[in-house]
Amino acid sequence: MSDSLIPASAAPDAFWIDDAGHRAGLLAEAHRQFAFFRASLRPDAGFHTLDHAGAPMPDGTQELHTTTRLVHSYALGRLVGAEGADAMIDQGMRYLASHHGDRQHGGYLWALNGERVADGRKLAYGHVFVLLAGASALQAGHPDAAGLIDDVWNVLERHFWEEERGLFRDEWNRDWTPFSTYRGMNANMHGVEALLTAHEATGRAVFLDRAGRILDFFVGRIAPQHGWRLPEHYTAEWRVDPAYAGNPMFRPAGTTPGHSFELGRLLLQYWDLRGRPAGDAPAHARRLIEQALSDAWNAERGGFAYTLDFSGRVAIGDRYWWPVTEAIGAVAALIKLERRAEDERWYRRLWDFAERHLIDRERGGWYPEIGADGRPVAIQFKGKPDIYHSVQAALFPLAEGLSGHAEELKSFGKAAA
Repeated sequence: MSDSLIPASAAPDAFWIDDAGHRAGLLAEAHRQFAFFRASLRPDAGFHTLDHAGAPMPDGTQELHTTTRLVHSYALGRLVGAEGADAMIDQGMRYLASHHGDRQHGGYLWALNGERVADGRKLAYGHVFVLLAGASALQAGHPDAAGLIDDVWNVLERHFWEEERGLFRDEWNRDWTPFSTYRGMNANMHGVEALLTAHEATGRAVFLDRAGRILDFFVGRIAPQHGWRLPEHYTAEWRVDPAYAGNPMFRPAGTTPGHSFELGRLLLQYWDLRGRPAGDAPAHARRLIEQALSDAWNAERGGFAYTLDFSGRVAIGDRYWWPVTEAIGAVAALIKLERRAEDERWYRRLWDFAERHLIDRERGGWYPEIGADGRPVAIQFKGKPDIYHSVQAALFPLAEGLSGHAEELKSFGKAAA
């Protein structure tokens, strides 16, 4: 199995996703990531956060999105035959039930530290990732997955879904008393991701219908009104809140171009699952993706600015790994839909940047942020906190379709068996 992501002999007018050498490199990179993050497994319960070398970090706080993303990622790993995937899925599923699950009030707690509740808020962002974890675990054959899907869906329906809006509200206190009136795009975008995966795993139409309503709001209404950029923050009445600035990682002011990459790819997945009906979905997906590429790419140094203001000017120019990974997935989806030379140029540019600055070839995993000189720094992120974004960048281009990735990835696991 080749380790190179840059094909040695691809013709200038070829597409890398068709090249055997590139595809072998993608699969090898995914397996390197799975091997690195297996060190996250704690001997008792839950998961460690890893430093750059892959050693456990001292802070024992575990957040809901970390648990669920590891379950989701290793469910994909199980499909492609990754060693140790079952143990990772089992550990995460147990921890969701024994620690994140709130036996007193229902729903899932945001953060634990040992047996202590570090943050008991109930966040839509975390709950949609529980749905994603359950759906992916079901695709991987886990016996507890269907029950998890049913439980978290009941919570999402009861506490988070606003039927009159067709959107998820964001947050409650632990006991389901109001926490704030904040409404946000991020939780809903990841809600689309979870709903589409849940539909693929179960066949239930409600999941596809709800995903479509969220997409109608953000892509059908909001994006065209704002130059095909996506404002992040909203009032309780779902009006854009231009003055809002919250957590600098999860809720920065302005717009986040990395989310346009994600939502563009998800729109194509939804359209494909709907049977590719006539309409503007492919064109709208392209508008979102191309606008973010144009606005946020650092032409001098490569990589993407983290946030933009509402006119498309750079607000936070820090360069993180995850927008690059999501751009790879989005551009790969455009190439699957239609072979265009300009998309291939972006695809190659993105992988070249990742190889030179983000992928840790010596130890595994991706560096989460780099400084002005292109070298890893640790300002916003501690260690290597996440496999989710980077492993999807390696696996999703391997699937030929715009949807149904899990079924396609099973063939790689069978080939390795």
